[in-house]
Amino acid sequence: MTPSSPLEGKHIVLGICGGIAAYKSVSLLRLFIKAGAEVQVVITPAGKQFITPVTLSALSHKPVVSEFFTANTGEWHSHVDLGMWADCMVIAPATASTIGKMANGIADNMLVTTYLSAKSQVFVAPAMDLDMMAHPSTTRNIDLLRSYGNIIIEPEDGYLASGLVGKGRMEEPENILKVVEQFFEKASDKTLKGKKVLITAGPTYEKIDPVRFIGNFSTGKMGFALAAEFARRGADVTLVAGPVSLPTPDHNIRRIDVMSAREMLEACETECGDSDYAVMCAAVADYAPENELDRKIKREHEDVPVLRLKKNPDIAATLGRMKREGQTLVGFALETDHELEHAVEKLQRKNLDFIVLNSMRTPGAGFGTDTNAVTIISRDGTKAEIGLKSKAEVASDIIDNII
Repeated sequence: MTPSSPLEGKHIVLGICGGIAAYKSVSLLRLFIKAGAEVQVVITPAGKQFITPVTLSALSHKPVVSEFFTANTGEWHSHVDLGMWADCMVIAPATASTIGKMANGIADNMLVTTYLSAKSQVFVAPAMDLDMMAHPSTTRNIDLLRSYGNIIIEPEDGYLASGLVGKGRMEEPENILKVVEQFFEKASDKTLKGKKVLITAGPTYEKIDPVRFIGNFSTGKMGFALAAEFARRGADVTLVAGPVSLPTPDHNIRRIDVMSAREMLEACETECGDSDYAVMCAAVADYAPENELDRKIKREHEDVPVLRLKKNPDIAATLGRMKREGQTLVGFALETDHELEHAVEKLQRKNLDFIVLNSMRTPGAGFGTDTNAVTIISRDGTKAEIGLKSKAEVASDIIDNII
């Protein structure tokens, strides 16, 4: 046992599917046990054709679960209890069949029902032939799992059981162990304890009349993911949220709801002074109607109304002028062309320390999605590319970069 391992005392459900890579699961099980974890193996019926429950039970010191009940005694195996017991679930190997069932909620075996009952982080390590891995249905299902918050441990390129060479080899057990250990290391990371963080999220709505507004398609998911991650790391978080339907992600987060850009600016000016980090993730409307009408515009009028606009305040630039020594200011940019050029110009003009660049041209990124891909640009010109991941994972990467 490794006393210093972040897995010591953790409960892990190890899911094993029916693929040739199941032989690697034996090594992974040994590594988890050696790290001090308590492991419950759940194997699919097809998985038992590749590795025997006797071997797995001998290593885990627990009966292996495969069916919903034990045939000779009728003992029921509760997937709900397993899901609540687990500190994490690792499915390795995850076949195309099981990935499809998980993505679409097809609960026809013990492993998938346990997955659907899991309350903790789930890691998925796909393993299959390269053509199956590249098939649009597989890539779609993996993207769905990623959007649900699962961590996908990408397979390697290499020699496959079919004799072909390509992407589909399950990641090596030692590397899967590192991914899981790093997750628990971050989970116990309270390095931001005592730090104050201000985050803006969502759109702003600029009223035209009592029933119409100017706005955008922002859902607030990225800003809320950042708030959740800062809070998880121990920070004192104030979240200024535009009109979104998302629940507050952590009971320790102080939330201020606003509607317009001017309301958001007022909240930020009040809260920013003693913040260590200010992260301007909201998609603030650049313009507002010059005159807000107190009655609904009626379409029955013969004349089409002309809407005159005025500029909204630039919240990030305002905070940039207010920024004190030792304070970190982070902005966001969503661009459709000349992305890097526009982002760097905004970073300098608004006196930001970092700017996080989204591109509307990246599939799966931007407004309304559960995933994102960004480039983090620092004031010294350093760039960090973050590939497509769940917004929770991207939030963690952003925070790692800015602190």
